[in-house]
Amino acid sequence: MLASKHVALSLLFFCLSLHLANCALPLHHFCFSHEDYTANSPYASNMKGLLNLLSTKVPPTGFGLCSTGESQNKISGLALCRGDVSSTNCKTCVVDAGKELRSRCAYRKGAIIWYDNCLLKYSNIDFFGEIDNKNKFYMCNVQDVDNPTSFNPKAKDLLSILSYKASDIPKVYAAGELELGSSLKLYGLAQCTRDLSGVDCMRCLYGVISELPNCCNGKRGGRVVGGSCNVRYELYPFVDGA
Repeated sequence: MLASKHVALSLLFFCLSLHLANCALPLHHFCFSHEDYTANSPYASNMKGLLNLLSTKVPPTGFGLCSTGESQNKISGLALCRGDVSSTNCKTCVVDAGKELRSRCAYRKGAIIWYDNCLLKYSNIDFFGEIDNKNKFYMCNVQDVDNPTSFNPKAKDLLSILSYKASDIPKVYAAGELELGSSLKLYGLAQCTRDLSGVDCMRCLYGVISELPNCCNGKRGGRVVGGSCNVRYELYPFVDGA
């Protein structure tokens, strides 16, 4: 019994010592399609091909979309890695996301999954270029700030500035910080999937920012994560280069 505990602890510490991309767990997922496919069907084969394509196409730039198959067996998908993630860790995340999503949403024709480093989505319905307002979740720090009346507007201002920057550059990703005084800084991130236009990216980001009070009012950190865009703020640096 004692030996098994040592093995378990060793595995835990080994996992924690690796980069986040390797032992990371999904943040959330949705099996949003009500339609199923069967094993060994053309759709199943097309899905396998799609996931292989994304694992190759996405890592060099951090984003990719593609479709495989035709008619009722057509499947479309995209994957997006966080703007500061390396190509190696991006590939690891996209590959893991595909495996995990097929396991969690077995035989469902449409699904989406998020990790800290990436998101992956596929569907039998073409969704490219459209804002996904349905697949969304929230996360927040359990601790409160000392003065929410002063803090909340500053968090909103930082994310609004980053959203404007993100929507105006090809990478549609921006991260930055804001001095709060007393050696305290607020860090933020805004990002869209690159199939959106600049205008739709801005609309998507401003939409998720408007939802922060519902989940993260006065919290030391929070994020709203959707299928087309996401924002996050923290009182500690959480991206490379921030």
